[in-house]
Amino acid sequence: MEIKKDKKEEEQFHVFHKVPSGDGPYVRAKHAQLIMKDTEGSIIWFWKAINEGDRVDSALKDMAVVMKQLDRSEEAIEAIKSFRYLCSKQAQQSLDNVLLDLFKKCGKVEEQIVLLKQKLRQIYEGKLFNGRPIKIARSHGKKIQVTITQETARVLGNLGWAYMQKGNFMAAEVVYKKAQMIYADSNKACNLAQCLIKQARYDEARYILEDVWKGKYLGFDDPKTKDRVEELLLELDSKQPPPFLQNIPGLNLDDDFVNGLEQLINEWARPKSRRLPIFEEISTFRDQLAC
Repeated sequence: MEIKKDKKEEEQFHVFHKVPSGDGPYVRAKHAQLIMKDTEGSIIWFWKAINEGDRVDSALKDMAVVMKQLDRSEEAIEAIKSFRYLCSKQAQQSLDNVLLDLFKKCGKVEEQIVLLKQKLRQIYEGKLFNGRPIKIARSHGKKIQVTITQETARVLGNLGWAYMQKGNFMAAEVVYKKAQMIYADSNKACNLAQCLIKQARYDEARYILEDVWKGKYLGFDDPKTKDRVEELLLELDSKQPPPFLQNIPGLNLDDDFVNGLEQLINEWARPKSRRLPIFEEISTFRDQLAC
């Protein structure tokens, strides 16, 4: 009876700490990573797991993630490139996703574009998700369903961002518009607006940002999204006067702010009654009589 109790306690330990059971190098690596918080030591065990063929799919991916945390992203990239041939077909897409994060971390924009185009081709050929319309993924520790439509929009969004990093805002605009047609959200809308601002197409950008602010896109209620919209609107206003100031003659806020502001005030304060000049004449005549 005592043995059963110990076995049950061990199972509870593994479930609670999300550590696999067993005594192989991969289990030891996860124990070092999650329980001992020894990330450097876990990498040694991950390498041992890969060399011994112990859960290679998970070992290579987990090791690359730990290396990224330790600012060893270049090493992680080389590890994936060198040993992914040992992994199963089902693990290749997950490894691509890890590679994309590593490329971003290292600022390797061209590599991102190549890999993202490759993923788009896999979608076109029906190879993504291993031919299934839906996959189960994890987000913040929870299992979620991701459709092929959502994944396509996500890949396009990442490709648009990569083009933005290169300064190719025209290409980024095209990609973002396609992504929004497939699965629109606030984040891609803000990025599209930024592309338009960079091309001095301010009215189009403002229209998109106003739609985000009005809640017309998924994710509009995220505080980070609202902050982003405010930042982009401030950038817009710095490049283009607000609509109610654009058509006022003689107002130049950049070159002659003081004179322009004075003229604006005079325009607003201009008397609307045509009788006022008559009263001014009477007042002047009365002052003369008093003298």
